[in-house]
Amino acid sequence: MVASEEIQASAATKYDRRAELQAFDDTKAGVKGLVDAGVTKLPRIFIHPPESLKDIATTTSTKTTHSSTFPVIDLDGIDTDPRIREKIVDEVGKAAESWGFFQVINHGIEARILEEMLDGIRRFNEQETAIKKQYYSRDLTAAFKFNSNFDLFSSPAANWRDSIFCPVAPNPPKPEELPLVCREIMLEYSKQVMELGKTLLKLLSEGLGLSPNRLMEMECAESLALISHYYPACPEPDKTLGTTRHSDNDFVSVLLQDNLGGLQVVHDDRWVNVVPIPGALVINIGDLLQLVTNDKYKSVEHRVLASNIGPRISVASFFGRDSGPNPKVLAPIEEMLSEENPPKYRPTTAKEYTDFFRAKGLDGTSALLHFKL
Repeated sequence: MVASEEIQASAATKYDRRAELQAFDDTKAGVKGLVDAGVTKLPRIFIHPPESLKDIATTTSTKTTHSSTFPVIDLDGIDTDPRIREKIVDEVGKAAESWGFFQVINHGIEARILEEMLDGIRRFNEQETAIKKQYYSRDLTAAFKFNSNFDLFSSPAANWRDSIFCPVAPNPPKPEELPLVCREIMLEYSKQVMELGKTLLKLLSEGLGLSPNRLMEMECAESLALISHYYPACPEPDKTLGTTRHSDNDFVSVLLQDNLGGLQVVHDDRWVNVVPIPGALVINIGDLLQLVTNDKYKSVEHRVLASNIGPRISVASFFGRDSGPNPKVLAPIEEMLSEENPPKYRPTTAKEYTDFFRAKGLDGTSALLHFKL
């Protein structure tokens, strides 16, 4: 028994997690680089603790039956018929309160644009590694960067995915700063998703009983960042995750996903699959919108499972306030407060919230708890 314990202790001391993380990062090839090298066992840095994985084996079979109740909202007629708009506002408000997530169809972005955007992300990730390496960076100010796990050095375990980060508002990148293989479609998609984001914020504002422009006046769409994920097929999907349980640090997110699935959200204390619908976009409430609505709208935790089928590709558009030195305060909206509904969060700024979120990493807990009164 003693000898066995000594062997285990020796093995533990030989494992230098920081060095292994650094070695992986230094390849600048990401998770796809591991797959291309033919790995059949997960490197230790990707293995998640048992408590993070305890329910992934049973989720698909037990929760899929509930996915039919996941809200799907048709935006057709939103600007042409006041009665239809009133119905849509009601549906959006209820979904934001009870689910924090919903899918939209007939949202105004053509299917060919959605397909080309996914193809553009695939082209970037599947080009020669030597070309991709030129964009590999952890510089938060970069106009376009590629890396694996923004929180690689702070999270408990790495996720099985590579990512592209591109802020497009308020300071859009110069065309020449974007890779040629996805340049044109990123510029076009970002313009169209910005318009959709503004429409959604107006609906959400009306759902609160406020004027349509109230959230826009609060600069909830001042910034827009596209974060695209590439999830290669995983040799041991039962030991890791594509994305750890988390909520988003923005006002609202618009997600374009392919047809492979894997996204799950928490609803009624259980995981529910978000089944892909061709042409649909997934919308979710972010932490900052939950904060300013004083918990009226819910920022719900979600995750992405790893899979032996892949790659899975997604493009998330995050609407927020510029996280630079903006002194404007974020706090619960005054019109929504009363003696019966006092503020539940302390005032903060977009920069303070974002800095805390990034430093914390995706550790399975909500950053909102840090700002609760």
